[in-house]
Amino acid sequence: MHPIPSGTRDVLPDEMRELRALSNKLRQVFEDHGYGEVYTPTIEYDTPAIRLGGDAGVYRLFDDHGAVLQLRSDITVPLARVATTRYANVEPPLRFSAFAHVYRGVRPHRGQMREHLQAGCELIGSPSPEGTVEALTVLCRALDATGLRDYRIGLGDASMYPALMASMGVPVGRRQTLLDHLMDRNLVGLERDAEGLDPLLVEVPQRRGGPDVLDGLPGGEGLRRVHEDLAPDIAERVIFDLGLVRDLSYYTGSVFEVYDPSIGAPIGGGGRYDDLMGQLGRPMPAVGFQIGVSQLHEALATGERTA
Repeated sequence: MHPIPSGTRDVLPDEMRELRALSNKLRQVFEDHGYGEVYTPTIEYDTPAIRLGGDAGVYRLFDDHGAVLQLRSDITVPLARVATTRYANVEPPLRFSAFAHVYRGVRPHRGQMREHLQAGCELIGSPSPEGTVEALTVLCRALDATGLRDYRIGLGDASMYPALMASMGVPVGRRQTLLDHLMDRNLVGLERDAEGLDPLLVEVPQRRGGPDVLDGLPGGEGLRRVHEDLAPDIAERVIFDLGLVRDLSYYTGSVFEVYDPSIGAPIGGGGRYDDLMGQLGRPMPAVGFQIGVSQLHEALATGERTA
């Protein structure tokens, strides 16, 4: 026996052909919308800039000079680095796409994978709502091109719950705990640790539905404008999810995830990261998304079997 690490797998020719065809369909849509493909190194120096993508689950190693390196854990931060270095004097907006493997430490005994093939786009230099509308449009057109039919987009705002906590005077020391529960979708823990605070802190994250769920909430008007500017066939796929908080700290505004009834985990997602570019040295608004190619392949295959 010659085992491979848990959380990884071999991809054999039949599946590889299908994944390649799927990637080509996505790539064509990205190109049609003006997103130039970029490839960045699998390993990067472990610098404060690269760590903006978060430290959780990052694989680190040493090179022959003793420098600390890390395996690429997402697409966004490397492409943001490219925008601030290789395109430092190019007027925005900048449109990049990428197809790359990313690596994250997980708990493989739960069936999670350490290695993922992602496809994604980053729109750098375009503010909301127009930039967010474009990102959601490209995302949906790409998914449509693959033949996925029953998916929905969960849309929230990463700034909404922090603003809600601030407006209700939640002690600063308790805020991160509540946010961590939201990231884990742990409503039981949220209710427990929000005891003694305004009940809206538990009620609001459970709101899902149409634009009416946004009434009277901080950040609601921004999400409403995005929804109003979407093409009708895309807007009808959107479900507002006020408990949606993605697990990367650089998100600052609209965040979204792709759901399909055939599998139990998001196929992809993204959002706005308007502060990240400034931390890298070139302040600009930005938005992007990633699609898990294997998850998309699984959703399509499962959908065909159950049709």
